[in-house]
Amino acid sequence: MERVIVSFCWLKKNLPSGGKLPEYASELASGMDVAAALDEPLTLEPGERALVPTGFGLAIPAGFEVQVRPRSGLAVKHGLTVINAPGTIDADYRGEIKVALVNLGREPFTIHPGDRIAQLVLAPVCQARLEVVETLDVTDRGSGGFGHTGV
Repeated sequence: MERVIVSFCWLKKNLPSGGKLPEYASELASGMDVAAALDEPLTLEPGERALVPTGFGLAIPAGFEVQVRPRSGLAVKHGLTVINAPGTIDADYRGEIKVALVNLGREPFTIHPGDRIAQLVLAPVCQARLEVVETLDVTDRGSGGFGHTGV
């Protein structure tokens, strides 16, 4: 497995949770769990959204991005998910990493300082070079989409 160096910096000093570094929960995990850097608990009512701070920034190497993804347990058990999943952190962004959460559950959900709220996945990036053409090549599928091949 390739290891890529990503620079990490605490942007908020004296975090109430003591500051938890993102970490892999198992040896072969692809995502690092990331914690909420809150001063006090935050309750999301059903349907409510919030931008939750993490207290840190990253310097991601060129050719990579970090994706912000939901934690499956929070999503399945409580309906808490990342609203723009996967969120993208570009290699040239240097601000605080924040997680856009939404409560899709039926009950209010409280996030406490230091709670694991999402996972971060480092992924390679390819940029497209667009070529303008008069028509697109023909395929068997054609323009069929949105369930045209069945349920």
